[in-house]
Order: sequence, then C-alpha cells, then structure tokens
Amino acid sequence: MEYGFGEYILIFKALSDETRLRIVKMLTKGRTCACKILDEFHFTQPTLSYHMKQLTDSGVVEGEKEGKWVYYTLNFERIKVLYKFIDKLTPALQNVGECEEGQ
Repeated sequence: MEYGFGEYILIFKALSDETRLRIVKMLTKGRTCACKILDEFHFTQPTLSYHMKQLTDSGVVEGEKEGKWVYYTLNFERIKVLYKFIDKLTPALQNVGECEEGQ
C-alpha cells in the first residue's frame, strides 16, 4: 500500500520533534505503558497526551487503553511504508553529486 503525500506529511511532522523521536526509540523495545514514558521524560500528562496524539494521528504509534493507562506500540506496517517511500528517494540522492559536478 502506498499513501498520498498528505499521509507522509503527517508522519514526517510527527517525527520532526526530538521528544517524539525519543518516544519512538523507546517504543522500539516493545509495548510501553504511558506511565513509563512519563517517568522517562519528566513532563506532565497533558504534554505526553499532546505528543502521543501527534504520533497516533500519524499512524506511527498505536495506543490501547487498559484500566487507567494507555499502552503504546509502534505500528510497523506504517513504518515499513515510510521506509519504502524513503528508499525510492535513494536513486535521486545518488545523483546529487553528479548534478553539482556538471554545473
């Protein structure tokens, strides 16, 4: 499945923040409770909610409520789609040096 540019923009915007990148890295270790993320980052619950909304709206992260906590996991299918998109840019990146030399 390939997404339109609007979908990629949501993903890149979600990943364009250092805190959210650090959260994503934390989630690479597996399913994580919001309480563990709060302990790691030392910010308020509303701040965590803001960051997690950005990540879940982009589809990079999924949340599952259990009792009073939400557990988060990475959506590897969404990340694979993003990887394929970036991989398609590789040939263009290889030609960057050639364009500069020819000027």
